[in-house]
Amino acid sequence: MVAIAAEEGNRGGLDSNGSDDSESGALSTEAVFETLSSQRRRYTLHYLKQRGEPVTVRDLSEQVAAWENGIDRESVTPKLRKRVYTALYQTHLPKMSQLEVIEYDSDRGVVGMTPHVSQLDIYLDIVPTDDLPWSQFYLGLGAVFTALVTVAALGVRPFDLVPGFGYALCIALAVSGTAAYHTVRDRRTRLGGDDQPAEEIVPPLESHETFDSVAADD
Repeated sequence: MVAIAAEEGNRGGLDSNGSDDSESGALSTEAVFETLSSQRRRYTLHYLKQRGEPVTVRDLSEQVAAWENGIDRESVTPKLRKRVYTALYQTHLPKMSQLEVIEYDSDRGVVGMTPHVSQLDIYLDIVPTDDLPWSQFYLGLGAVFTALVTVAALGVRPFDLVPGFGYALCIALAVSGTAAYHTVRDRRTRLGGDDQPAEEIVPPLESHETFDSVAADD
């Protein structure tokens, strides 16, 4: 893993965006997946991005407990909140601060984002349980269109009855419609979106080995 700078900025001030004036650098791949491999860390980032400002650990713990148990915040008991609070306070928040994903002031009990959070979006392919990753969907869509055009070009009936312009128009409409739906869905399900955080995150195929090797215990 790329060496991480010592945790010196945790007690500095947090601005409205949860960042300080320190120079921003790129996160290592290991740091990204060590963060995203934990459900509680994903929930933490989701809530911080929703709020767009620093929050207290108590506030964060209550919301994470609600998401974990599938209940409203008003239904979170002190016991449920304390369990999450302890895990965040002792393990997850210090680790995320060390990885420079968040700014964590343990003395004040305040958590905020760093500019590095925006780098996490490119690593995410958020897929609901039993759903198909978008990369595989587009691969399948391309294979179907390639097969249709090929059999039409070979003169196989009835596919050769459709003119080339017709196939081009159908492909353009299908790709445009799918891409539009994909864009709208991503905005709703990505970290910090309006919906509840996704339960499952599938990393890019070439990163599965890295993801598995740094998977953290929730």
